[in-house]
Amino acid sequence: MIRWFFIICFLLAYVQGWGQTETEVYLFDLELNNGKPVLSNPKNISNNPGYDNQPSFWDDNTVLFASTREDQTDILQFNVNEGSTSKWLTYTKTGSEYSPLRIPEKNAFSAIRLDVDGLQRLYEYNIKTSESNPITELKIGYHVWFNNHILVATVLTGNRMDLKVINLKEETQKTVRQNVGRSLHKIPNTDLVSFIGKSNGEMFIMSLNPLTDEINRIHETYFNEEDICWLDQNTIITGAGKKLLIKRIGSDTDWETIIDFPQEEINNISRIAISPNRKRLAFVAEESPAKIIQKQVKAFNGRDLDGFVSCFADDVVVSRFPNEKMYQGNSKMKDNYERFFENVKSSSVEVVNRIILGNTIIDEEITKVDGRDGHQVAIYQVENGLITSMTFVFPDGPLTDAESIVQEQLEAYNERDIAAFMDTYAQNIAVFEFPKTASVIGKSKVEQQYRLFFENTEDLHAEINNRIVIGNKVIDEEQVVANGKEFKAIAIYEVENGEIAKVTFIK
Repeated sequence: MIRWFFIICFLLAYVQGWGQTETEVYLFDLELNNGKPVLSNPKNISNNPGYDNQPSFWDDNTVLFASTREDQTDILQFNVNEGSTSKWLTYTKTGSEYSPLRIPEKNAFSAIRLDVDGLQRLYEYNIKTSESNPITELKIGYHVWFNNHILVATVLTGNRMDLKVINLKEETQKTVRQNVGRSLHKIPNTDLVSFIGKSNGEMFIMSLNPLTDEINRIHETYFNEEDICWLDQNTIITGAGKKLLIKRIGSDTDWETIIDFPQEEINNISRIAISPNRKRLAFVAEESPAKIIQKQVKAFNGRDLDGFVSCFADDVVVSRFPNEKMYQGNSKMKDNYERFFENVKSSSVEVVNRIILGNTIIDEEITKVDGRDGHQVAIYQVENGLITSMTFVFPDGPLTDAESIVQEQLEAYNERDIAAFMDTYAQNIAVFEFPKTASVIGKSKVEQQYRLFFENTEDLHAEINNRIVIGNKVIDEEQVVANGKEFKAIAIYEVENGEIAKVTFIK
């Protein structure tokens, strides 16, 4: 077994991604154990269909965030001690509010209002009366308060965001950096604000002194993940996929994972916030990719064409495994399925098995089309709440006892028996990364790599969490232990003439 360890439209899409993805806001208690953050007592504090985002702490016990209701987005206040959302703070029928932040030394918060006519401005809202007044006429994307009259904000400039320091008392503004990201935070116990600088496709965590305009580079982001927050003046927290990580400034260690969430509903963590007393943490997570897949299955079975295609990205690619493109684009998909529903009297899909790995969902499906039964596998990839690719696997390969061959190589792998392991592979074995990026070609190269690996990995062991067999293909969800670490991957094996001829990995 081979296992590798290996405008309005512009404003909505570029600045906030508002309304595009169903998200939830999660809240945790936060403690330090030998300097390492430990999260406990998780709560979904939004628990609301649609868009919930941009949490910030009003105080140690109160969270503000943007939440969807009645086809618009308003600001909601959650009281931690009461354990429930206490009240809506805005209800502006001419627009929606986003990114709430407490204004220092005031009983008020600021939020960005996106009006139905496309006007985007920053407003001040009284926390008790919800009375609002515009703060500035600039098209602000994101902001943070340095004090009660100095604002550091990103401002839309053409197709980018620039960083400005805005002094409301002196009525001045100045651009201090071009092309920045969305994450702005005061660095605790300093006179600095952090921001994300962008350059040549890379992102860096930077510091700004709003009083002197001095800018310094702090550290690279974690694989261009731009959402961060500060645990203290020397410790950064970021999110990536299902993980939270920390980086200690000045230490030799790189980003360190503090938690990897196994829960299906935690995906693509973003917008992290920490309470003033550093005892609570909130973040945003996208809904489970499996929920999106199930939504499109339900729409298909209900012959709801609009509901079905709404689950797919505009440039969705539909292919036959591994990468034989059938067509591309949401409009083309709608045309194809419209003809299908017109020409077929009855159709249904039943998901009989499902494998989930990150944003990849693999469904084994039994189909019925006008009384005819079918068997297929669909490989879905989900990004930003939409299906970006759908690849069909059909039982059209040569008849063979594929599962027994794949099981033989699993057993040889766990025994670290290189001879028995290699006996299951064809001479011209080809290994790919999905969909069809060549990784290793040829039996001798595979043996060379794994002989040394077997000899030096005493704890090597693989378990199959789930398996789908379709024709000459076996799709395994694999969990591997090696050198004290665990890894997960999906392997698609293709068997020809009693030997494994191709392996495709999805990571």
